[in-house]
Amino acid sequence: MTARFLTMIDLPESGLALLREAGEITHGKDVGGNAALPELAASGDYDVIVCALDQTFDAATLERAQLKGIANYAVGYNNIDVDAATAAGIRVGNTPDVLTAATADIALLLILGVTRRAYEGERMMRAGQFTGWAPDLLVGKDVAGATLGLAGFGRIGRAVAERALAFGMQVVFAPRPPAHREVSAAELGDLAGRVEQVRWEEMVERADILSLHVPLTEDTRHLVDADVLARMKRGSVLINTARGPVVDESALVEALRSGHLFGAGLDVFEDEPAMAAGLAELDNVMVLPHLGSATRNTRDEMAVLTARNAIAMATGGDIPACVNPA
Repeated sequence: MTARFLTMIDLPESGLALLREAGEITHGKDVGGNAALPELAASGDYDVIVCALDQTFDAATLERAQLKGIANYAVGYNNIDVDAATAAGIRVGNTPDVLTAATADIALLLILGVTRRAYEGERMMRAGQFTGWAPDLLVGKDVAGATLGLAGFGRIGRAVAERALAFGMQVVFAPRPPAHREVSAAELGDLAGRVEQVRWEEMVERADILSLHVPLTEDTRHLVDADVLARMKRGSVLINTARGPVVDESALVEALRSGHLFGAGLDVFEDEPAMAAGLAELDNVMVLPHLGSATRNTRDEMAVLTARNAIAMATGGDIPACVNPA
């Protein structure tokens, strides 16, 4: 029987070509788009839906769904109720590993952009406001010698640590905040002795730069709230390349506006694509439109892995990256 795929996103050709070889493709925009997703999932017309974070599969949708799988074009999967999918016998796939380096690079870009105020300088130049060098023009902060705190120490957190060490930063980490879990030297591998594990509460108070690399769960929603922001060092920097709702964005606006934080760099937003009121008007925040994985090679590799997940789901093969294996 021919595999039937419903793609709710514009999957790169590297992935589409594989799906085309394996079966029939229907494009979601041709059959009602996101608004019709619950009905499309329940129709029985498709074996696998290919989607991204903009498509939501809640328990009500999944209880009615007649699917073999959902192939998410992302490493995260907070758009899918995985427990409900598992109960319905629906496999969920994601794209770990392939976007690690690209996302770590974006985190470093934000760290450097905020601490050295590069984004402010770029805006100044475009506006024709640069009138010549001055001793106090856009004076920023050194990263060499600064303490970088990593909230989360999975693939991306580790990749950021490697890059930060090369810039001379002191790296501390809390592997799964707000909970605490000891990471052994064996787990750290070649990072053993080069990074320091601390509790979340201590890291918040020690870090000159706090960078977030945790998944979005009920435990990490608003992990960085008004209380955490108040406990961060005055003049410190917050970086978020994880998920927007990990930060209470309204509280962040106040911390930036008051000058308690030197700055922030954000690639994700609490109510994406919108930003919290007042954020766009602040000079001390660098914002990017969710570019973490946005390199041609990375997006192509994500598309290939997504397609391979989808094909395996449809045909009963081994799923390369499955969140809820049977």
